Amino acid sequence: MTLDIRPMRRIDLDIALGWARDEGWNPGLDDADALYAQDPSGFLMGWLGTTPIGCVSVVKYGTDFAFLGLYIVHPEWRGRAYGKAIWDAGIASAGSRTIGLDGVVAQQDNYRKSGFALAHRSARWGGIVKGSEITDPRVRRLTPDLMPTIAVFDRLCFPEVRPRFLNAWLDAPSSTRRSLCAIENDDVIGYGTVRRGIEGHKVGPLFARSPEVANVLFSALAADIGPSPIFVDIPATNDAAVRLAENHGLTPSFETARMYRGPAPTITIGRVFGITTLELG
Repeated sequence: MTLDIRPMRRIDLDIALGWARDEGWNPGLDDADALYAQDPSGFLMGWLGTTPIGCVSVVKYGTDFAFLGLYIVHPEWRGRAYGKAIWDAGIASAGSRTIGLDGVVAQQDNYRKSGFALAHRSARWGGIVKGSEITDPRVRRLTPDLMPTIAVFDRLCFPEVRPRFLNAWLDAPSSTRRSLCAIENDDVIGYGTVRRGIEGHKVGPLFARSPEVANVLFSALAADIGPSPIFVDIPATNDAAVRLAENHGLTPSFETARMYRGPAPTITIGRVFGITTLELG
C-alpha cells in the first residue's frame, strides 16, 4: 500500500495530539486551535489507505523561519521507513527557511544528519507551586488592546513575528488557560500563559525583561491552579530562569535540544524564562 502524505485537516490534528499524549509529551488540553491557526498547511499526516500512521509539523513563520514538531509515527508502523518519508516531506515544505526544533537528546545524531546544529539545551521543570494573588500593580490580565505591544516584545524572544499564533494562543476564550502581562510606563516588560495539560498545568511562554518580572508573573500565573503540578520548559543557557525554577521548588524531568537547520536566528535568550511550546517553538 502506498504512503500518502498530505496536509492535516483540523480534525486530524486532534489525532496527532492524541499520539503526543500517548508519548508522554503532555500537550495542553485546548492547544489545537491555536497551533493550527498559525499555518494550517504546516501540519502533515501520512496515511495508508484510510489509516493515519504518522505525522510531522513544519509550521512557517514568514519567509525566513519554520519550526518542526509533532514528529511521530504510530508504534504499529515504526521501523518501515514511513517516518523518514514523512520527515523528508516536512523538511521540503519549509523551502529555504531556517528550521528550528526542540528534540529529545536521544535523537540528536539523527537530527544532525539532516543538517541540524545544536543551539542550546533545555529542560522541563515541574512540581507543586504555591503561587500568589496578583498584588503587583504592574501585572494585569492580557486584553486584546495590548496585543500590538505584546507582539513587539515577543519578537525579541522568538525568531519571527507571529501575530496569528499569538492572537489565538493568548486571546483564546477558555476556562483552561489564562494569560497575564506586566506593564511599566505603558511598556510591556513581560507576559506569560498558563494552561491545563493532560497532566497538571503548563506555563509557556514566560518572557520577561528581568528575573524579578519573571518571578512576579510566574507566581501570579500559578496562583489559581490549586494543588496541581506545574511545568515549564527552560533554556539551560538562561541561568536566571533555572534559578527561578529552583527557587519555586521545581525539579528537571527531561531534557530537550534546541537545534537549527540553517542560520541560527538571533533572540534575547535572557528574556526567555519559559519556551512557548515544544510543538511550535
